[in-house]
Amino acid sequence: MARYVLISDTTLSRNYRGVPLLDFLASAPTDAIPQSVYSFLRGPPPPASGGRAVLAPYAIRKLEAALLKGLPRDEVVVAQESHVADFVDEDTEVIGVSTMDPLGLGPLTMSYAVFFETQAPAYVQRDFEDLIASVNRARSGKKAKLMVGGPGVWEFTVHPDELEKNGIDYAFQGEADDIAVDLFRYVAEGSRERAEFFRGYQTFTRDFRKEWAPSPRFISRYQFSRQFPSLDDIPEIQGPSVKGMVEVMRGCGVGCDFCEVTLRPLRYYPPEKVERELEVNVRAGMGNAWLHSDEIFAYEHGRNFVPNEEKLLELVTAVMSTPGIEHTNPTHGRISIPAAYPDLMMKMAREMRAGPTNWIGLQVGVETGSDRLAQIHMPNKTLPLRVGPDGTWQEIVWRGTYVMNSYYWRPAFTVQVGQADETAEDNWATVALINQMSNSTLRSGRPFEFTITPMQHVPLGLLKNRNFSSLKLDVSQLAVYYAAYRHLAKVAARNATRASSEAGFRSRYLTGGMVGLGGWAMFRTVRNICRKGGLDIEAAERYGMSSSDRHQTPSLLAAR
Repeated sequence: MARYVLISDTTLSRNYRGVPLLDFLASAPTDAIPQSVYSFLRGPPPPASGGRAVLAPYAIRKLEAALLKGLPRDEVVVAQESHVADFVDEDTEVIGVSTMDPLGLGPLTMSYAVFFETQAPAYVQRDFEDLIASVNRARSGKKAKLMVGGPGVWEFTVHPDELEKNGIDYAFQGEADDIAVDLFRYVAEGSRERAEFFRGYQTFTRDFRKEWAPSPRFISRYQFSRQFPSLDDIPEIQGPSVKGMVEVMRGCGVGCDFCEVTLRPLRYYPPEKVERELEVNVRAGMGNAWLHSDEIFAYEHGRNFVPNEEKLLELVTAVMSTPGIEHTNPTHGRISIPAAYPDLMMKMAREMRAGPTNWIGLQVGVETGSDRLAQIHMPNKTLPLRVGPDGTWQEIVWRGTYVMNSYYWRPAFTVQVGQADETAEDNWATVALINQMSNSTLRSGRPFEFTITPMQHVPLGLLKNRNFSSLKLDVSQLAVYYAAYRHLAKVAARNATRASSEAGFRSRYLTGGMVGLGGWAMFRTVRNICRKGGLDIEAAERYGMSSSDRHQTPSLLAAR
């Protein structure tokens, strides 16, 4: 049996019927979407071979590869979610679980909780608790320790009592590529201290500086040691990843004051390293290459975040030249680059074979329609353009979207509600941006193709006491939700069926029908909530659509 068993949060291993953005379905409250609908749309359990996961989330594959640098293959198992018990016996020392949003405190999950004013758990939280319960049953009466890690561990720093409540022995915080073997041995040994580990977690002060808080159930890298692995220390995956994901860089460097990722050092994978990971996925029949980064246009960038056209094109050319790869898209990028460098977007699209039946998706944090907030919280996100000399932030976003759509890139935008220093006028600027783009077309007459999702900032105090449903959205914040979900309903009705990559005709059209109907039902619910909250729906729909009302006082749009 296995010495170390690895498994992921089950919401990260489903394919969600091949519909982009349905991955976020698990963030919905359990009282908002029927269980039967959720169960169908998240798709079947991932395939298994001998109880092992055929495909696993990329983070788990990286951890597996890190452990295999120092251990025999038969001592490390990536288990399929239903087969954990098959690999746990008296010899098992550690079960490691990677998680993204274990307590349902992520921005999108909070967005739903605050908007619907509900205390019901999100599906992502419930699924995590079910997984941990099954793991605890498998290790009952045995010595195996249970450790969680991944980007969702920060949530346990807010509610450390949840570790004991869920029977979790330890939570590890940070990157572990270079220390994974030592970490798992340390956890297996229990109380034996090791100088390279700190018993506690990292947190951030109000001015966004790191500090360390002692806590016995947490493990992090020792505060005075190296905090991140070098590029040479990062192993290459040994097993295929969900959706064909491979990493092309780590870190971002853009410096937005609301994002912890910007504190990580930049490390760029050379194309040959990316190709070797792609080959692992291709051997498993994966023809898609999902290129993960926190900011693809920062890949080997120059001064003032000027994109490195030569290196970007070299990267995507290498990806698409890998035998067996048919499609690729990056995960994240900023909108200022398409606005400033349309030729680069055209060349990348050409290399990626983009076209009417092969759109390139990209997640883009627009964050706001307000020049003021953009300059306060994310001044580098506009670079190499600058708000003012190169136009308003709204104009930069509009121009970037036009360029992306012209070359068959489809952005998935997010905006923030509840930012520090936010005013009603800032939110109405976001409403104007959404309305203008939702009603824009290319020169050919094609409508703008994009999605936009509001994300909610919840004060830490409310997160700690779980009183986030007491946070009431004001009229301007409701207007952002309304404008966003109004556009999403339009997109769902237009694109739902063709968006699914389901192979079967019946399944594809059933999925498309449910997504389209779901978009309409969601919008109807959002509209009713906004009306009850005092929003003048008709005025909100018109806002920003004429030059005379773009700068009018937002209070004029309050319900009469």
